[in-house]
Amino acid sequence: MTIKRLVAAMLLATGSNSVLAEESFTVQDIQVEGLQRVALGAALNNLPFNIGDTVTDFTLSRSVRTLYGAGHFDDIRVFRDGNTVIYRLRERPTINNIEFDGNKDIKDEQLNESLSGNRIQVGEPLDKTILKNIENGLTEFYHGVGKYQAKVEVKVTYLPRNRVDLKFEFEEGDAASVRQINIVGNQLFSNEELLNVVESKQDMPWWRFWTSDRYQKQTLQGDFEKINSYYLDRGYLRFNIDSSQVAVSPDKTAVYVTMNVTEGEQYKISDINFVGDLIGQDEFIRSILPLEKGQLYNGALVTFTEESIARLLARFGYANSKVRTIPNINDETKEVALTISVDPGKRVYVRRIDVKGNVNTRDEVIRRELRQMEGAWLSNDSLELSKERLQRLVYIEKVDFATSPVPGVDDLVDIGFTIKEQPSGSFNAGVSYGSFQGLSFQIGVEQNNFMGSGNSAGINLNTSKFQKGITLSYTDPYFTLDGVSLGGQVFYSDLDYSSLSSNLEAYNQQRYGVGGNIGYPINEYNRLNFGANVSVNKIKSINEYDQLRHFRAVLLDAQNPDGGYNFTNFELSTGWLHSTLNRGLFPTAGRMFSLSLRATTPNSDLQYFKTNFEAQQYIPLSNDHQWSFRTKLELGYGNGYGNKNGYDYTLPFTENFVGGGQNLRGFENRIIGPHAIFRSANSIPGVPDPFGGGTNFPSDPDNDIYQVSQRSIGGNALAMLTLELITPTPFLGEENRNSVRTSLFVDAGNVWDTEFDINRYANLVQLRQNDREPLLIDYSDPSLIRVTAGVSVQWISPMGPLTFSLAKIIKKYEGDLQENFSFNIGTTF
Repeated sequence: MTIKRLVAAMLLATGSNSVLAEESFTVQDIQVEGLQRVALGAALNNLPFNIGDTVTDFTLSRSVRTLYGAGHFDDIRVFRDGNTVIYRLRERPTINNIEFDGNKDIKDEQLNESLSGNRIQVGEPLDKTILKNIENGLTEFYHGVGKYQAKVEVKVTYLPRNRVDLKFEFEEGDAASVRQINIVGNQLFSNEELLNVVESKQDMPWWRFWTSDRYQKQTLQGDFEKINSYYLDRGYLRFNIDSSQVAVSPDKTAVYVTMNVTEGEQYKISDINFVGDLIGQDEFIRSILPLEKGQLYNGALVTFTEESIARLLARFGYANSKVRTIPNINDETKEVALTISVDPGKRVYVRRIDVKGNVNTRDEVIRRELRQMEGAWLSNDSLELSKERLQRLVYIEKVDFATSPVPGVDDLVDIGFTIKEQPSGSFNAGVSYGSFQGLSFQIGVEQNNFMGSGNSAGINLNTSKFQKGITLSYTDPYFTLDGVSLGGQVFYSDLDYSSLSSNLEAYNQQRYGVGGNIGYPINEYNRLNFGANVSVNKIKSINEYDQLRHFRAVLLDAQNPDGGYNFTNFELSTGWLHSTLNRGLFPTAGRMFSLSLRATTPNSDLQYFKTNFEAQQYIPLSNDHQWSFRTKLELGYGNGYGNKNGYDYTLPFTENFVGGGQNLRGFENRIIGPHAIFRSANSIPGVPDPFGGGTNFPSDPDNDIYQVSQRSIGGNALAMLTLELITPTPFLGEENRNSVRTSLFVDAGNVWDTEFDINRYANLVQLRQNDREPLLIDYSDPSLIRVTAGVSVQWISPMGPLTFSLAKIIKKYEGDLQENFSFNIGTTF
């Protein structure tokens, strides 16, 4: 041992003397050999000395380390030839291509992002020392998701000009299943109760294909937290998971999980105190406090209390508050005193709000919807409300915001709103087909964000075989800075329902007019609308069915019975809209209620009113809102008021509600509703003449006969209910989630005529040429409903929103001229 120490001491002394005696020299020239891709200047810039400097061997060795640190070279050697320094370098190869093969659990985009963080990307020099670390990291990832058989290998292919191709080969294998989960030490709750809480499932049978027993490390860690919370929420404050083990089977296809727990006893809350600054909200905070003295300790309520106080402080600008609960546990009495510490910190103000992503929409259109102002204190409620208001705009698909602290200042932040727009106009191309109606078509153009102004402008042109018309409309939703809207429209239409495909009883109506409307916001979620409209109408070529008797009596000119019906109406309207929907198109949460009333003035040729009510509710079924349940109720009623010539006014047949198509999918457009009744007198023979002939005379009205038309005339009352399950659209990625929607629906409802008196036909005979002709139905019976079910796909195309629906009729009546299957394409939002 003494000899070894002596030798070591001699070596150290020799090394020390050589350093002290190290020779220095002045560099007269620097030569670099082996450069291909790296420029000579770039290599020389990494050297710690220049020509003319005095260097030593230590300086040269340090220069080698510096060159390695630049990351361009695999091998570096330095030589001295007199006063000339010579570097011989071997550059790292440049990555020419990166390929992935066999990866399913990790997408290519995720791999490329991870590799880029390690400077493994096309065009960069390859550091081979990193590849092994990447292989190990990917393997550990697969182990974390239960794939213990997974292998990752990087193959390097060398190419001319010092280039390489990298190929990552994955053998993922099958994921290991959780064969058994053992909980040791639990007496209060059974294994079954606790395992129902966790997400990991053990040894699932094959028929439970919708439930996975795949082992994942992160899921198991979350399960430990869930079991811990399960006990804490029930007062077991001293509960603890003492240890846990995960054992992998020899074939690496199954894992066995064991956790050892100590349950402890239940604790009650003995006292609740606050320390810190409650910013003057002491009484309010105490009034909403969910914790009470004497109740069992509940971890979830404690967390909820902390979050609620933090949210309250954030409303007043204290965005960086710290709220924590300090428990003082008394193990003898099994009680805990809670001290809630509140540190609001500094009030944070907004310095600047930036908006990006709005390519078509003007900046002021976005900013007028914001409820968070520059210069005001930061409020999370105002930010969320701003996001909601923006997403309710039909030309905005998605909104995100982020806050960033101002450098060097602890009470200022900047806010960035990122907008993703969607097509703001619509090219209304509606196509539908039914076995009775055949093919129909309509076309129109509308722009909800005209020239990026947020104003709505449209020209709707209908060109179906039974309807021709044009409507010009314009609405400014912010006519004033307070959000008062102003709009108007000019319209002309020529309706010809003589074609069987119209499904309405034949008539021709020419209509033109002008109207205006104004809207007032009450608050963020409620709005009132008022409108006025004048229309000129001319109806001709109408089949005079029996339900028109009131209409004829009050409007037909007795001096010119063939002149048709000409009338001018002056209409006033009012409406209320309440909406908390989270988006303008394709909402997934919130509700919407609307109520409208439209009535003609007493100086109009016809006196009537018409009211509509609609309610929609969206209930998210999953946290990401990909699954959602929608309910929609639509009610309508109309009637006349006053009288003329002893006859009461009724709702004009041109204003009747109709069903089918958009509101009762599966049935053809306008086919649902009361049908026209043609009543005629029966005849009896008169006295024969001498030539064997004679004259027939009408019989008593009680002997009249009638026929029910195959066409609808609509009714004055409507009720429609829709139940809809919104589902993820198959085969589409996350980027299309807000532009395509798939749903399963059930529609139910009907249209009635509450003024219809079936007793007038009770003793009469109905003529039917075949079994397909409609029967006389009591249209006033609310129990008569029709039901359809199907699937609908909605798509926000570059031309606007389109809908494709397939529906089957579940319940119909004998007189319904419908097949059980139909499809429709059009804008049915």
